[in-house]
Amino acid sequence: MSILKIARMGHPVLLQRCTPVTDPAAPEIRRLIADMIETMEDAAGAGLAAPQVHVPLRLFVFRVPAGRAGDGPDDGFEGNAVLINPEVELLGPERVLRWEGCLSIPGLRAAVPRAPRIRYRGLDRDGEPVAREAGGFHAGVVQHENDHLDGILYPMRMQDFSRFGFIEELQRAGAFAAPAPEIRS
Repeated sequence: MSILKIARMGHPVLLQRCTPVTDPAAPEIRRLIADMIETMEDAAGAGLAAPQVHVPLRLFVFRVPAGRAGDGPDDGFEGNAVLINPEVELLGPERVLRWEGCLSIPGLRAAVPRAPRIRYRGLDRDGEPVAREAGGFHAGVVQHENDHLDGILYPMRMQDFSRFGFIEELQRAGAFAAPAPEIRS
């Protein structure tokens, strides 16, 4: 396995719509998944999409660390998971602000409007179908990573840039002391 180079904001691979994975069982896809998980863990990330490692395919890896899991049954701890050729459905019109960062935009965080509940489906690392509903952090990380597959970075989703900044400055200002306020849209 290898640690892969992460594309940073400004690289064109992050702005394109990715192509579907045609053979999830192909050795190069299995190797890519293993390398992406190792890279995500090494970077202490919660998710990593294939275009972030310069591969424009519809595939991402993610996890819900115990410290980020919620109380609900659809937002519990989730070990390293893989979603190939995902389809994500937002459940309802409600949006809430959640603090997000991105391995492709290091050192920055922002409050981003996201659906609090989603349904997703796709294939797992073995090419087996996956379908489930998710809420809380789990729903947010899946939406964030899925956006990467469509060439969308989280600042493109923002409505209020006063809640966007360097992590150290936001911490100094106490921005993370309470959850980002709820919004409705």
